[in-house]
Amino acid sequence: MIHFQFIPVTPHPVLNPYISKMYVFESNGRLPVAERKLIVPNANFKLTLTYRNGIVARIGDKTFVQDENKLSLTGLIDSPVILDPQEDAQTGTIIIEFNPLGVYRLFRLPYTEVKNQIVELGDLIGNCAEELQSQLAETGSLNLKLQFLQSFLIKQLEKAVSDPIYDYCINRISYSKGLISVRQLEKETGYSSRWLHIKFSEHLGTGPKNLSELVRFKQYYQAFSAGANYQTLKDQIYGHYHDQSHFIKAFKRFTGSTPTDLQNSLNELATKHYTS
Repeated sequence: MIHFQFIPVTPHPVLNPYISKMYVFESNGRLPVAERKLIVPNANFKLTLTYRNGIVARIGDKTFVQDENKLSLTGLIDSPVILDPQEDAQTGTIIIEFNPLGVYRLFRLPYTEVKNQIVELGDLIGNCAEELQSQLAETGSLNLKLQFLQSFLIKQLEKAVSDPIYDYCINRISYSKGLISVRQLEKETGYSSRWLHIKFSEHLGTGPKNLSELVRFKQYYQAFSAGANYQTLKDQIYGHYHDQSHFIKAFKRFTGSTPTDLQNSLNELATKHYTS
């Protein structure tokens, strides 16, 4: 029988405002072939260290392989992801999920190019990532690995330059649960939708409208993952979507299934990943 666990990690206080969640995933092998290994987008970027075994991810028609003891960055994802260990063996992975306020402060990257991609960190930022990767591989201590990773991120943060207009928009999208319109953001900031789209693309890899759609769906899917029945949640849909067909379209886009189909096939891996 396959056993797995998500072990939460408390980020360093300096990093905490920019990290949505940080955890260690461990399992003793793959889930059965018939099980869906679905990871639903949650508007976060992910820094991943595979310290035991590797992982294989499928995003759309692309497959990404991350070997053991490698660091990778997952860009903004707006499609369902199918994930599995590389080998049917013990697996250990550290995952740090950055919120949209955090990632641009930590890395200067062409974010539109890493959207829906998983890229080795060394290919993105060069020697400093390679040195960190070697350091992480040489220590067998999980606590030390976590310390090394956070020390690296704190150093990255020291170089950060904040963007107050972008930050304001991100906070408005978050607080409105994805319901604020781009037109309203134009009014509140005094900047055009074109300017805002360029700014979001620079820092996030997508526009404010797409981020709002992800955030809006996240509110619903968190409850769905926690076990709330679709029929029970049905009345809440209309506060977030024009009608049921609008919601079903969003649900299929982000999960690859209808609510009924997914509810019948959802497993513990998918739900715990989203709600832990």
